[in-house]
Amino acid sequence: MRKDTPNVATHLLGDPTMYLLKIGGVIRKLSLDELPNLINVVKGDMVFVGPRPALYNQDDLMKLRVAARVDRLKPGITGWAQVNGRDELSLEEKVRFEKEYLIRKSFLFDIKIILMTFTNVLTSKGIKH
Repeated sequence: MRKDTPNVATHLLGDPTMYLLKIGGVIRKLSLDELPNLINVVKGDMVFVGPRPALYNQDDLMKLRVAARVDRLKPGITGWAQVNGRDELSLEEKVRFEKEYLIRKSFLFDIKIILMTFTNVLTSKGIKH
């Protein structure tokens, strides 16, 4: 991302591609920008599968998560909402998928989500920018 990129969620940018550097596009397409989160998993701040962490200024998303009780889940590198639309989902749809994950949460469901994540990354499914 360029230095002058506003510090807001991607969906709030009029044209997110105007802030993306060429190398950033490749890194984002391959989801390599998620690799540093492995440190957060090792530290125990995140898990592999769970709702994506909200930005500090995403009050709308955090309010929906509290109402759905999804805020109780530890944030994850990937999640049920990400494999079902990623950038293409509205906030309400994301929280609906996160609520479904909360209800269905299990080891086998996590494995399914991880496998779907790899498939989606390889095919760039659900990425708008």
